[in-house]
Amino acid sequence: EDARFEDGREAPLNLGALDADDLKVISSLAQDAVFPGSEMRWLQKEGRFALLLNRVRWEDAGKSRHAPERVQTILMFSNVQRVSSQGVNKGDADTILSLLQIEFTETDAPSGDVLLTLAGDGVIRLTVEALDVTLKDVTRPYVAPSRKLPEHPA
Repeated sequence: EDARFEDGREAPLNLGALDADDLKVISSLAQDAVFPGSEMRWLQKEGRFALLLNRVRWEDAGKSRHAPERVQTILMFSNVQRVSSQGVNKGDADTILSLLQIEFTETDAPSGDVLLTLAGDGVIRLTVEALDVTLKDVTRPYVAPSRKLPEHPA
């Protein structure tokens, strides 16, 4: 099949989520993203928590023609009141974390908890006044160093 003009276009993502259904889309796009422990920031006075991720470009329609790609992405949470974690070495550049899933549980509408589940039983909990999440690609895609897509055996 001949390549189409649209197949060559690199379109960075810039998505937002204001409810749990929107967050499911962002969670699926951020699945298997990796980041060093030093690339987490909680700006407490601003009520923001951010991660600089190296995410898999799951949405890449051309991945059958070239090696799997990753892209650096900022994942930003607003309205954050509290951050807690378990099994996470914060600030350690040598510790590479892998994001598996992002979920929102409403506690007292519109407030709730965002859970970022990491490989190896790590969890980051963000208590938010209201759900407001942004996922924004900030670099051009690059070939994944492993040249493979992550797998999740059943």
